[in-house]
Amino acid sequence: MKRQVRKAVFPVAGLGTRFLPATKASPKEMLPIVDKPLIQYGVEEAVAAGVETLVFIIGRTKNAIADHFDKAYELEAELEARNKTDLLKVVRNIVPNGVECVYVRQAEALGLGHAVLCARPVVGDEPFAVILADDLIEEDAREGGALSQMARHFSKYQCSILGVERVPKAESDKYGIVHPLPFATRLSNVDGIIEKPKPENAPSDLAVVGRYILTPRIFDLLVHIPRGAGNEIQLTDGIAALLHEEQVLAYEFSGRRHDCGSKLGYLVATIEYGLRHPELGERFRTYLQTFGCQFDGSAPSGTPPALNLSAAPREEEPHSL
Repeated sequence: MKRQVRKAVFPVAGLGTRFLPATKASPKEMLPIVDKPLIQYGVEEAVAAGVETLVFIIGRTKNAIADHFDKAYELEAELEARNKTDLLKVVRNIVPNGVECVYVRQAEALGLGHAVLCARPVVGDEPFAVILADDLIEEDAREGGALSQMARHFSKYQCSILGVERVPKAESDKYGIVHPLPFATRLSNVDGIIEKPKPENAPSDLAVVGRYILTPRIFDLLVHIPRGAGNEIQLTDGIAALLHEEQVLAYEFSGRRHDCGSKLGYLVATIEYGLRHPELGERFRTYLQTFGCQFDGSAPSGTPPALNLSAAPREEEPHSL
């Protein structure tokens, strides 16, 4: 019987130091992209892919995330009393019926691999997704969200899959880079993976970004691997060990990625999503044009053209921060 991906892990215990002072009392994952917090976009992507259990790996300062996905009786009662039915529907549908939220406290920030390992009691012996909310990936009109695309390939191949995209070789030292072998259209067999190699040592231009589907074997490997860069348990090291035992695929997903872990990437995403907002998009575009902003003509039919901005450079931040 083929297994399906029904659980997704969200490592959200980092302190978000690059966005201080905004993140001093509020999690960076709760920063809004227009009118919706960043973490909610990742949750919606997971639910659209068939995920039924959302596992949040949180730190002691991340209670706002749990509050956001919890039921808000007072707010709902107030909206209902004021007959604000549209807003009431929005609030009630933040987490759809049948989807469970589980919160696991990461006592120490010991790296992304450690955060994933904290999810083991909830995930158990099942395949699971990992979503890094900092990487906001636009849904492709034809293929759906990045995780939905990956889940379809998992259903067929039943092995771990890494979401990848091509990056300039000069930026290879900001990503985990895979050594790919041909497999299928936009799919490669991963023959090796190197964390943040120098450009001259990079095995390809395929960088692992914030989407993974992993088999439960990764947990045993994360328990036994030595600490890596930054004296942390690195997920990349666990995947490198997994390659010796199981097939791992790299998938070039369809959909534009915004690095919202950087200030510039966050601002670009806010503008892009603002231009697509059903209520504000046209007025916002008109406003930007008064400042001489230029727009591409390559936007999909029915959506405002995108700003002609180059991709924001990726900034580095240890998972513990």
